[in-house]
Amino acid sequence: MNLTPQQRAAGKENFSAEVSRRGFLKTGLAAGVVAGGGLGAFYFGYTKAHGDPIRVGVIGTGDEGSVLIGAINPDYLQVTSIADIRPYSIHRAFHGDHYSDAALAARCGLMTKYGWNTEDEARRHVKVYGNYRELIDAEKGNLDGVIIALPLHLHAAAAIAAMKAGLHVLTEKLMGHSVHECKEMARVAKQTKRHLATGHQRHYNILYHEAMDTIRRGTLGDLHYIRAQWHRGNLPGGDSWRQPLPESVKPKDDLAKKLAGELASWERKLNEVTAKKNAKEIELWSKRVAQKKKQIEDELIAEAVKSYGYDDVQIKADGKVVYDGPPIEELIRWRLFDRTGGGLMAELGSHQLDAASIFISAMHGGKKQYPLNVMASANRPLFPPDRDVDDHVYCLFEFPAPGYNENDPHARRKRISVSYASINGNGFGGYGETVFGTQGTLLLEREEEVLLFRGAAVDDKIRVVEDKNKKPSLVSQPDGDPGAAALGAHALSGDPGRGYTEQIEHWAWCIRNPAPENQPHCHPKVALADAVIALTVNLAAREGRRIDFDPEWFDPASDETPEGVKPDVGRYA
Repeated sequence: MNLTPQQRAAGKENFSAEVSRRGFLKTGLAAGVVAGGGLGAFYFGYTKAHGDPIRVGVIGTGDEGSVLIGAINPDYLQVTSIADIRPYSIHRAFHGDHYSDAALAARCGLMTKYGWNTEDEARRHVKVYGNYRELIDAEKGNLDGVIIALPLHLHAAAAIAAMKAGLHVLTEKLMGHSVHECKEMARVAKQTKRHLATGHQRHYNILYHEAMDTIRRGTLGDLHYIRAQWHRGNLPGGDSWRQPLPESVKPKDDLAKKLAGELASWERKLNEVTAKKNAKEIELWSKRVAQKKKQIEDELIAEAVKSYGYDDVQIKADGKVVYDGPPIEELIRWRLFDRTGGGLMAELGSHQLDAASIFISAMHGGKKQYPLNVMASANRPLFPPDRDVDDHVYCLFEFPAPGYNENDPHARRKRISVSYASINGNGFGGYGETVFGTQGTLLLEREEEVLLFRGAAVDDKIRVVEDKNKKPSLVSQPDGDPGAAALGAHALSGDPGRGYTEQIEHWAWCIRNPAPENQPHCHPKVALADAVIALTVNLAAREGRRIDFDPEWFDPASDETPEGVKPDVGRYA
């Protein structure tokens, strides 16, 4: 949502005053910042690490795996091994991502994380393997757990292999590629008595927990509608999911020359700063050139990729192949294909529908609520037939409101609607969630900002006026005084984070403190529900129909699944 500065200021003031009444942001947040540590232990109630970090292997060190490495608190975890088949991913795991300042902030690398000066020094502490089976077989006696950030279609196989080897698991979202795989993962976790956590980080995002508490205490009144979106400006030729391939593996690809062109440009820049003897710039551009060379070195694994679970790409229309590519394309662009990924709902929508269910649970005393039904549509008007996934997905859910009763003609109408849109081609509005209640509105943007409005404070009137140059201009006029609901603000201080560090810390703490009550927030039953929601949207969109959710789909012990495939743990050797 795009608000006026006055509305945004009023919203911040309202939310800040609201949460500060319980004293957390006034005392706890400041205490966490002063201590120089994360806020998770203080806020969520687990204890600080006191030596003896758990030993972990990181399986999959690409974009998301490197983000998780960057979120690790060394007091809780010691990375002793990694597994990846791409030279590029292994390089970034150690050195960090020097593509940009923002990339490096998210992916600082193991050397920075643990204070190792060179890759040789780092490799004395961290062993490198090709795939997950090699790491698990060689290191299972030396590890407490593994973090899995592989392409979606490998989550179940890797997690189950790790748990059977006695290792605890934290896997990236979505839990699995299909509901029957998720149930297989949940059953193996129960059989082996291993922690299986899934990386839906909003379960550890302090702002979301504060928002949930605000809802629980009735500040918004009765919830009746949640609107969520994730809009991106991706267009053909500028698609973040369609990464460039080394030229040698697919010479006719439209992005075939991109990597070599970037390398040549960066080498020219390195020569320029070297001539000027700018030591800081020389170091920066040397690191960027080294990283780009490693990205091109992915061509060295092109022939071996098929043995690691990847296949030739074939997109068909009317029975004819309209697009094809080598197995390494399925590896590097895995999010684009149904066999390896789950599209917009798995990668983006799952986070936000998870958030919606968290908010709705606050209306039910904290008890997780499952949706009743969903209608969805999806289309692909922007991108050529170089992928399976859709450009846009839109869906509408109904969740039970407090007092819902299917057997009562009146009570069965007590429902909360949740709408969601994920589109490409226009990033207007970004991503976030808006929660509508009878007494107020809660706006959450980019997992970083929460605004609380009372009554009709965000009902805008758009007017045409003359600016100082006598030209017509559109302005937004609030209908009512947006500052009237201010409660005497306490300014937010410190960075509450997005939840990545907290989810990893808590998983490690649960491993070090085994007890039935110590469970990761996104344990198998919770993660299964998020997967059911996201994957059922894909079915509804592709089949063009409304789907009523079967409660059995959410039960790990039930063989019922939306795709009609029964779980079978026995198929894993």
